[in-house]
Amino acid sequence: MAYDDGNVFARILRGEIPNRTVYEDAFALAFHDVHPQAPVHVLVIPKGPFVSLEDFSAQAPAELQAGFLRAVGETARRLGLVEGGYRILANHGRDGGQEVPHFHVHIFGGGPLGRMVAGSAA
Repeated sequence: MAYDDGNVFARILRGEIPNRTVYEDAFALAFHDVHPQAPVHVLVIPKGPFVSLEDFSAQAPAELQAGFLRAVGETARRLGLVEGGYRILANHGRDGGQEVPHFHVHIFGGGPLGRMVAGSAA
């Protein structure tokens, strides 16, 4: 999957599409998902043209990688999810269900989320 500079997250980073920001710094932007799949559903995207975790981990400078990970943690803290718990998910490629060709992490929380995969062992 090639990076598409016209993807919705690139447009959000450029300020072309509004969002409900939870957290922003020099490395990442976190905002509420417009189609939430849990009581709390926030997306965290790095500030750079990276398609996937594979691309991000291979190409992003170490400072951006560390800053992005810190932004994910800070976002969970700001949302009050640490004590009750939360789930982090990153889809990769077609088979992984990735819909937007810009690396992003979903943070789900706000209540019991159930098993990750139906029928799997705990």
